[in-house]
Amino acid sequence: MHVGRIARAHGVRGALYVQLFSDHPDRHAIGSRLWAFGEWYVIASAKKQQDRWLIEFDGLNDRNVAQRLANQDLYGEPIDDPAVLWVHDMVGSQVVGVNGEEFGTCVSVIDNPAHPLIELDSGNLVPVPFVVLHGDGLITIDPPEGLFEV
Repeated sequence: MHVGRIARAHGVRGALYVQLFSDHPDRHAIGSRLWAFGEWYVIASAKKQQDRWLIEFDGLNDRNVAQRLANQDLYGEPIDDPAVLWVHDMVGSQVVGVNGEEFGTCVSVIDNPAHPLIELDSGNLVPVPFVVLHGDGLITIDPPEGLFEV
């Protein structure tokens, strides 16, 4: 799962500025593993620096080696958190209303500045805040009246 991007090295001990796409604590926790440039890196320390993180990885203590990772994408393992909606869990799920009305199948999730949007096979879009339950291939929504009217 694509979770961020390494920006550049910082200092002489191999620290890196990292832009993470998620604010989930498990993404920057000490001991978390991130994949870049063909191998796993374990976080030794992480400090928030404005809109990015300054991260040190176990065994990476040379600026020249760290600089080779600049501009690399970071990948992480899925986080098992039932409160979080994951795109890979939503796509292919049936979407129903709280009253049991069937709205279709989620075919994609569109990134949107306000909220991600669930795209249905009908072409309708549902903002993620209307999701009340999810799991086992089923997304239950509580849409406002008129959401599906043209």
